[in-house]
Amino acid sequence: MPDLTIKNIYKKYGKTQVLNGLSLEVKDGELLTLLGPSGCGKTTTLRCITGFLMPDKGSILIGDRDITDIPPEKRGIGLVFQDYALWPHMTISENLAFGLKLRKMERSLLERKVKEGLATVKLEGYGDRYPRQLSGGQQQRVALARALVLEPDILLLDEPLSNLDALLREQMRFEIGQIHKRFKITTVYVTHDQTEAMVISDKIVILNKGEIMQQGAPHEIYSKPENTFVAGFMGTTNFVPGIVKEKRDGHLVMTTDSGKEILCLARPAKIGEKGEIAVRPENILFCSETETGKNVFQARVTRASYTGDMIDYELDFDGIPLRARGSVKLRFEVGDNVVIKIDHEQTPVLFK
Repeated sequence: MPDLTIKNIYKKYGKTQVLNGLSLEVKDGELLTLLGPSGCGKTTTLRCITGFLMPDKGSILIGDRDITDIPPEKRGIGLVFQDYALWPHMTISENLAFGLKLRKMERSLLERKVKEGLATVKLEGYGDRYPRQLSGGQQQRVALARALVLEPDILLLDEPLSNLDALLREQMRFEIGQIHKRFKITTVYVTHDQTEAMVISDKIVILNKGEIMQQGAPHEIYSKPENTFVAGFMGTTNFVPGIVKEKRDGHLVMTTDSGKEILCLARPAKIGEKGEIAVRPENILFCSETETGKNVFQARVTRASYTGDMIDYELDFDGIPLRARGSVKLRFEVGDNVVIKIDHEQTPVLFK
């Protein structure tokens, strides 16, 4: 499958600049997810790729072929919509066959492709049913199969799981990931769900106000955010203001407003520079009262919420609220004083 390349595209709605010189590349066989809040430009980007929207500036290429001015039906793109967009008066098999008939495919080959498409999404035996007779998850599988039977160069999925309940959404994102590994179609996936993006993506591109905030593999985006927007958007992050005091043993020492010193991951910085210490809840460890050493502090429990497999705490850390997670086997109550340790090998400092 070919690469997909977006070069410096701009798109404005009225006076609102939605895409502001966006450039990215989806490699052959890669699943790239566009992730960001509502209004960040991810669906507009997708619609420019499909040809439903024309960018004001810039170009879009599939392999070496410039498709910027080519009509949607000639771009070789498969699209899975958020609302499934199945023909209600057609059977499931007829829905899958629709695009193949437009290509005037020979009947025996068409029937074989439809059969293979249903098998791919585990819906053998459902071909004679109508969309209204299927669950939401089954309809989403049909929409995916309909796109796959056309053997597109590029597959685009626009918030495909947003209409499903949480349990079914978890199951479907696993299945989509498995199907992608099998077919290796160059894929662009749009979602606002961070967990969904982390599970299925080879690469994530985080957008905000039409610009790329960061791109990389899921573990890189999560563990090494480049700015406060990315750190705050990808999961839960506590931000503790501080000033760079010194560099020690390959780390930064940050001083908080209350005078506490927190050892953090090293990155280019100047002594006296202000920054935000980004602390994930899972990197706050509860210790015994006798614990000493680096990054060991006192805090007080202000909220404790039981979630089944753990307890979600809010701590008062010198007037700064910190989210932390603890085992149900070691339970603290509101008002308890606790000893915590911040993992300095997992705690970056972010600068503007």
